[in-house]
Amino acid sequence: MSFSGSARFRQAAADMFAMVVFSFIAGMAIEIFVSGMSFHQSLASRTLSIPVNIVIAIPYGLFRDWVLRNSQRISEKRGMKKIADMFAYVTFQSPVYAMILLVVGATPSQIVTAVISNAVVAGAMGVVYGVFLDACRKWFRVPAYT
Repeated sequence: MSFSGSARFRQAAADMFAMVVFSFIAGMAIEIFVSGMSFHQSLASRTLSIPVNIVIAIPYGLFRDWVLRNSQRISEKRGMKKIADMFAYVTFQSPVYAMILLVVGATPSQIVTAVISNAVVAGAMGVVYGVFLDACRKWFRVPAYT
């Protein structure tokens, strides 16, 4: 499917909006209720994450679309889309998370433990994020995945 410049812009805007909003809300909930961070600490963390989320939103959206298209070749059942969303989210976000931990000085052992733990949570979040991203793309008048 070919997109006009306007449709590509809307898709990029939808992907960035979805990534920033979802990551802000989900990240804050995890940081406060699971990690025990204060509201102010989490707010600072989430604010600093906005530029990272803007940068990775479009590549993630393209990667997810590719994973979803290819997963449909395996099975067109509804459950396959959920599995594909989980796979896309975990395989894309885990290296990003590992790099962030590396930059902030975590040890290799800490990185492995944190990434594996995060991957378990991220798997479930990937399905929820996929639904949210599809809704945002609908609001921005672009296909759910191309």
